[in-house]
Amino acid sequence: MEIKVINKAIIDDVYTMLDAIQANKDALAIYSRNGSIIPLRTNIDVTAFEGQSLYMPGYAADAHALGVKIVSVYPNNIAKGIPSVPSTMVLIDDETGQVIALLDGTYLTQVRTGAVAGAATDLLARQDSKVFTIFGAGGQAESQVDAVLAVRDIEQVYVCDLDEARREAFAAHIAEKHHVKAEAAASAEDAVRQSDIITCVTTTRRPLFDASWLKAGAHVNGIGSYTPEMQEIPAEAILNADGVYVDTFDGVLNEAGDFIKPISEGMFTNKIITGELGDVVNGTVVGRKDASQITVFKSTGSAVMDVVNARRIYEKALAHNAGDSINL
Repeated sequence: MEIKVINKAIIDDVYTMLDAIQANKDALAIYSRNGSIIPLRTNIDVTAFEGQSLYMPGYAADAHALGVKIVSVYPNNIAKGIPSVPSTMVLIDDETGQVIALLDGTYLTQVRTGAVAGAATDLLARQDSKVFTIFGAGGQAESQVDAVLAVRDIEQVYVCDLDEARREAFAAHIAEKHHVKAEAAASAEDAVRQSDIITCVTTTRRPLFDASWLKAGAHVNGIGSYTPEMQEIPAEAILNADGVYVDTFDGVLNEAGDFIKPISEGMFTNKIITGELGDVVNGTVVGRKDASQITVFKSTGSAVMDVVNARRIYEKALAHNAGDSINL
């Protein structure tokens, strides 16, 4: 049995952000038309070493995408000089059941997480968007910027982060990488008030901005929060939005504090959600209707995006004869 080994360098070489954005559109479209099987993840506590091992399987038949992402959470790894959240994607041939590839799951997650915001931006943001603000300058931030700049001709990027040195360094990196005007925001309010697109990729438990700062026609991506305690987007922004979209109903309503908190407080119900992003791709739900609408997108992630992106990366690697193989 031949297994292709695909690391970060190979993914970077053969797979573009636009490839990932299209893969996510396809994956979410498959999910929204009930064309995938995404079981609940399995979580095994490894108490002897204060770790957890998580298994996230999925199958999207139309994309021939079958596999499982293995994610471990071992906080003590930091003291050992190794990643505290290592991840590996195992891709399986859906015709034979054989393992056909091992991929860098950590980098795959970064790429597909950025790409889902890119997909939402492409489908929901104004075509003439020029100003973009990102909240957060951590490990997930770069792919978020890459994705938005891949689908819109952004002229100005503002970076908001609690760490001044980090936001300055990240803004300088983005400016050099994309040849775009990028700067650390002196004021989050001023940045948001000017922005056509706002992406939040933090782990905060308090909203990052005031809903009144959003200008007509703005689009918001909520990417960072993934537990009931976390909340990046103010409830009023969701309540007053003209269109509210999610990657999956199940994920957002069970994991995202942005929705769980205000729903529990009676501010709105789950009926405020216009639809899944896959519904927009499938044409069963309408996206942006005019230039003045405010739209909000929330993602908590889904294994359907992991398996479809992994399959597409594998196909690209084969086409480019990239990566080493092992035989078992």
